[in-house]
Amino acid sequence: MSGHGFHVHGPHDHELEHAQKGGHGDHGGADSGGMINQIAMFTAIIATIGAIFGYMGGATQANAGLYKNNAAIKKTEASNQWNYFQSKSTTQSLAELARDLTPAETEKAKYQAKIDRYEKEKNEIKTVAEKLEDDAHAFDQKSEAQMHQHHRWAQATTALQVAIALAAIALLTRKKWLEYGMYGVAAVGLGVGALAALHI
Repeated sequence: MSGHGFHVHGPHDHELEHAQKGGHGDHGGADSGGMINQIAMFTAIIATIGAIFGYMGGATQANAGLYKNNAAIKKTEASNQWNYFQSKSTTQSLAELARDLTPAETEKAKYQAKIDRYEKEKNEIKTVAEKLEDDAHAFDQKSEAQMHQHHRWAQATTALQVAIALAAIALLTRKKWLEYGMYGVAAVGLGVGALAALHI
């Protein structure tokens, strides 16, 4: 045993070495070497594209989570505003009751001024609450759109991974139909990736 270390080569490494040496042996000669080089190049390109798709899938999933979180915050803020609105409504109702029960006209005018102020404040609070609800709805829609895009990226990445697996099998078995299948599945993956990029 030599002192240079122990090396384990996978079938893919063996086939690439075989191709570099000219494809001699029992696997089909120079034509086979060309096929090996072609599949190796294809695998490298598809793996790179798959890594980009995987990154995009992770980014869109993170964005969806952020938008969903923002929607929850806006919903909480809107709920707080509606509670404040309800509090003002209750105070206004008490002021109206006091106005109706007091016999003095000067007191009635004082309570009416409060009622008018409460009504104005309620309208302002209502406007803020409705705006917050609209913002929450918009964030929910953005989150759903990002999740849809995330699923597209995930589907595209999966298809490219299957294509790489088919490439490895085609490399080992030298079956032409597997090579065609590899190209077909990769085309599907690239197509789905294009749909993801176009937000479809």
